[in-house]
Amino acid sequence: MGRDMSDSIDCVVIGAGVVGLAVARALALEGREVVVLEAADAIGTETSSRNSEVIHAGIYYPAGSLKARLCVEGKHFLYAYCSERGIPHRRCGKMIVATRPGQDAYLDKLRAQAAANGVEDLRLVDGAAARAIEPELSCDAALLSPSTGIVDSHSLMLAYQGDAEARGAVVAFLSPVLGGEVRNDGIELRVGGAEPAALRARLVVNAAGLGAQSVARSIAGIPAARVPPLHYAKGNYFSLAGRSPFSRLVYPVPEPGGLGVHISIDLAGQARFGPDVEWIDDIAYDVDPRRADGFYAEVRRYWPGLRDGALQPAYAGIRPKLGPAGTPAADFVVEGPCDHGVPGLVNLFGIESPGLTASPAIAVLVVEKLRPGF
Repeated sequence: MGRDMSDSIDCVVIGAGVVGLAVARALALEGREVVVLEAADAIGTETSSRNSEVIHAGIYYPAGSLKARLCVEGKHFLYAYCSERGIPHRRCGKMIVATRPGQDAYLDKLRAQAAANGVEDLRLVDGAAARAIEPELSCDAALLSPSTGIVDSHSLMLAYQGDAEARGAVVAFLSPVLGGEVRNDGIELRVGGAEPAALRARLVVNAAGLGAQSVARSIAGIPAARVPPLHYAKGNYFSLAGRSPFSRLVYPVPEPGGLGVHISIDLAGQARFGPDVEWIDDIAYDVDPRRADGFYAEVRRYWPGLRDGALQPAYAGIRPKLGPAGTPAADFVVEGPCDHGVPGLVNLFGIESPGLTASPAIAVLVVEKLRPGF
């Protein structure tokens, strides 16, 4: 790190994923001294780099929820920020398709939900109009979302990191938080790695993603009742041999635990399919090729032209769910001192999709919750 970690410092952010880096950027722009502790040897090695890289519009989430508000706020920020900073992105649009009886009504419900969230640009079209837009598509109706897009998530994280470091922030890799204690003069953290040390911070943001609950439980003085359970929902992705048949993202209507097996495209025009939902007990990123059987069946509902053998295992990501299979999706949990009673601490739990889109707005909320302690 290039500093004596036994010293007391201003702010520690635990986790250098997209949210942790956004928070570090926001704190550094406020003039705070910031150290980011990352257990891995690089930024964004888990959930932040194992997703669909979509800039979400803010369609699905309950009105008034953090997911709805922060997604919409983050979307507007990201398009401006990416344009200003030259971060690769494209406002390609998305189509949510109805392929079964009764799903047309669900599209109407989604449009109303989006409007309640401040997303007023959705347009409902029938199957013929949908095929005129995307000739390979087969559906009864589709909901068009013109403000959905894609972004190079690694370039976005590098920009966040660069902004933070330009204001003096330091990112310490291979520096896992092993435990700690809430004290009268701040929060003392035990940091592992090649040179284990104790680090006392006045302000701490736990943005450890899949590790957020274990980090919180390892710090004596954080109320255990304020740490929610964690469930792993693995999402497997398959890639398509050849270029994408679509210029937009194509999503089925949502399914329990996720948004269904959809077709997303990357900035090079390659298509990938997923994620599905596989509830697991332990973190594992292998993709079972046999899961492609289910993908073919799901995708052919809206793209019957998918050829046998065209799907190849790509990668997997894990959503940090706060509820088990069969329960409604939980909202983001962003808890500050007024919520849990620990001065100078913000815990972030359950930051799954749309966490990438919402990342700049999550950072603003974190700063607001910490500001009384500045």
